[in-house]
Amino acid sequence: MTKNQSYTIRISLIVALGGFLMGFDASVISGVVKFIESEFNLTKLELGWSVASLTLTATLAMMVSGPLSDRYGRRKILQVAAILFAVSALGSAIAPNFLSLVIARMVGGFGVGAALILAPMYIAEIAPPAMRGRLVSFNQLNIVIGISIAFFTNYLILKLGALDSNWANTLGFDKWNWRWMLGIELFPAVLFYVGLFFVPKSPRWLVMKGQTDQALFIMKQFTDVEDAKKQINDAIKSIHEEQGKEKAKLTEFFKPAYRLVLVIGVIIAILQQITGINSVFFYAPMIFEQSGIGTDASFIQAILVGLTNLVFTVFAILFIDKLGRKPLLLGGLAGIALCMGLLAYGFGQATYQLSRASNLDLPSEISQSEIAPMMDVLYENDVRFKQAIRDNLGEKKAITYESELITSAIKMNPTLILVGILGFVASFAISIGPVMWVLFSELFPIKIKGAAISFVGFINSLISYLVQQFFPWQLDTLGSSNTFLIYGLFAAVGLFFVWFVVPETKNKSLEELEGILIKK
Repeated sequence: MTKNQSYTIRISLIVALGGFLMGFDASVISGVVKFIESEFNLTKLELGWSVASLTLTATLAMMVSGPLSDRYGRRKILQVAAILFAVSALGSAIAPNFLSLVIARMVGGFGVGAALILAPMYIAEIAPPAMRGRLVSFNQLNIVIGISIAFFTNYLILKLGALDSNWANTLGFDKWNWRWMLGIELFPAVLFYVGLFFVPKSPRWLVMKGQTDQALFIMKQFTDVEDAKKQINDAIKSIHEEQGKEKAKLTEFFKPAYRLVLVIGVIIAILQQITGINSVFFYAPMIFEQSGIGTDASFIQAILVGLTNLVFTVFAILFIDKLGRKPLLLGGLAGIALCMGLLAYGFGQATYQLSRASNLDLPSEISQSEIAPMMDVLYENDVRFKQAIRDNLGEKKAITYESELITSAIKMNPTLILVGILGFVASFAISIGPVMWVLFSELFPIKIKGAAISFVGFINSLISYLVQQFFPWQLDTLGSSNTFLIYGLFAAVGLFFVWFVVPETKNKSLEELEGILIKK
């Protein structure tokens, strides 16, 4: 490895810490929802709002972070994002009520939106073409590491809360478990802010500002002298060709010249989220509890989700520049469709029936008289069973003890659900998870890159918000089987779109891709 390559990797890893914080901030809520639902007596839509509120402000941030970075620089806006992550972590940990918690989470959402857009953009602008796919994927790798660490720390805090020790009780791991889960994000947020002081300004952004000498000086640190000169000259030429033209507006994307990249960008942005990935990442313990394994086991299996995501994201990084973007997309979407079908089948076969023997393991807070009308009644799906729980125990008590009652009553194969979830996550992680952001960094010409990525990122985040907001309601209203079946059908449709429309972009410079995809 050359000195330039080592430096490029090191800078990319620092910038990709924004992805780590995004992943951690997003998925840490998966361990929190069970506790805040009962503590704040939330409805299913309110529970969805506690999760999706972060994504809503992230969506708004995506609309402005690209243009702001074009004006003030990628690095400076990323530093602002780091501060927002820190404020959100502290505010969430000390939130006295549901409204305060949501506001703190929404503050963090602004940081998530900025980091999600700008980290891959910056890395793409410093990376040599032959390394770009792997380096941009560092951001996705850090996202999944953040997700994995969040699942692990959630489980660790849950177990610390169960310890009968003075130090654990003094720190409040038992009564403040969900506050600890949210608050520890403060530490990586501070690390990210400090690390950004060692990151140079984007060379291509400096070219946009007319600072070509400084841009060349910085680019030489990332590649050899000849390649640095070529990349800077190509960037100068690209911007020069745009001089005299009216600055690109949102309406510009709908002109014939940008039609192809617009369609690809929007469809891929929708597809990444509409197949249900954030339902798994944001609600993993809840999903596993629906299979009847209990709270502790559901947190353990959530860790397996994070590890699977991490391993297959590494595979994607290894293969994305060898196999190309399109083969990974096709294989991954096929896997997603099959695994979602498996989940739909697994939950569809489940039945629920309380018996005298199963009641022995129920908490003492559930009286026999309350569940007497449900005894020996066979419920053929989860929707009817959960409605019966609410009818007999009341809304608040049903929320608190739903998991225990499902565990006692369910008859299904939970291994099937675990295999389906892990297969789905693996398929996502090796394909559309990292590949989408690589495509976004490659599709759009430099002059409109900031605005264009913000636009498709906005679409992606909007769909993510809708999935997160309504997932608890979907489980409660449509049932687990129908919910996962819908996700699988979307993946099947996306498979055909990628096959017939999406081009291969590997081993092509940003300027070469502009010549291929944009009709001037």
